[in-house]
Amino acid sequence: MPTNTLNERTFHVNDEGFFTNRDEWSEELGADLAALIDIEMDEEHWGPIRFMREDSAKSGVTPTLRRLQTVGGFDIKELYRLYPGKPAKKMAWIAGLPKPVGCV
Repeated sequence: MPTNTLNERTFHVNDEGFFTNRDEWSEELGADLAALIDIEMDEEHWGPIRFMREDSAKSGVTPTLRRLQTVGGFDIKELYRLYPGKPAKKMAWIAGLPKPVGCV
């Protein structure tokens, strides 16, 4: 199983770079991952990330954008503003979760 190391923290990933062990993640590591894709984390950014981690812990799957909207109450346009391009994929990667189903 491949591993990545960032700022002296090593974590296991799949072939696409997504975490395979959610317990190796921390908010500090998430902030470092976000910086790699030019996202500066603030409280506005952490809200959906924290929801994703909590929801995933309960459901066993990474939430999709639709679930972030319907269950988490997040505005999809706002998520695109915070995480431009592919927000669900970027958020899952920053959150230390598997890629959501349906993401390419």
